[in-house]
Amino acid sequence: AEKEFKVEVEAIGRVRHKNLVRLLGYCAEGAHRMLVYEYVDNGNLEQWLHGDVGPCSPLTWEIRMNIVLGTAKGLTYLHEGLEPKVVHRDIKSSNILLDKQWNPKVSDFGLAKLLGSERSYVTTRVMGTFG
Repeated sequence: AEKEFKVEVEAIGRVRHKNLVRLLGYCAEGAHRMLVYEYVDNGNLEQWLHGDVGPCSPLTWEIRMNIVLGTAKGLTYLHEGLEPKVVHRDIKSSNILLDKQWNPKVSDFGLAKLLGSERSYVTTRVMGTFG
């Protein structure tokens, strides 16, 4: 748990992109760990796609396309805009948070892998959680 916590703090602490959740601070005291993120009004994408949102979803096709494109821009920044590069390794709808204007913010960097420019993107080891 200590290693995963440090990876997340390192990966998110230097991230500055409108489609990535912003880390505001953290606390590590004894066995207790806490990350403090910006508040995001509309929960996560999984809630809106698979939850009970009533007879009419607020996610129009225009909003859904904005979510897809914003998520892609956030991931592109992680892969190409940072050094070392960050590979998220756990992208799923519950890790895409939505702000008041339905803009996506990729979150949960706990499984992130940091890659220097001399490292390959190819990995043969399966990691992460199912879902």
